[in-house]
Amino acid sequence: MSKTDDSLAVALFSEILMADQLARARLSKALPKGMELSHFSVLNHLARAGGERTPAQLARSFHVTRGAMTNTLSKLEWAGHIHISPDWEDARRKLVSISPSGRRAREAALAAIAPVIGQVVEDIGADRVRAVLPILREIRKGFDESGGA
Repeated sequence: MSKTDDSLAVALFSEILMADQLARARLSKALPKGMELSHFSVLNHLARAGGERTPAQLARSFHVTRGAMTNTLSKLEWAGHIHISPDWEDARRKLVSISPSGRRAREAALAAIAPVIGQVVEDIGADRVRAVLPILREIRKGFDESGGA
């Protein structure tokens, strides 16, 4: 890689990492009281994916340890946002599903963060956001396929 390419790569990832940090901070502040970004992420994933997932599947999806996912799931279960039930086909596993309360909490969180993310899209312009999405997806897939976290 040339020095110019190296500088370009550093600049790109510096911007991505800073945008991630700022986005997380802004979204965390906008979420309803008591909800963490990790809680919203899991509820959103379960709502969009439909059906049940094992804690191990969720941990892999979010590239976190099983212990970290167990902690998040425990908090969501305590709040009544998810159901954790035994897997009747494999007694060693548990299955996680979103509850009606979890769907309502997700909807409340979406309503709370919508103005924040909507403003970003408005400031940048919908056409420019549409244009950059495929590039960001390629970057994400590149990390995912290279064995990221």
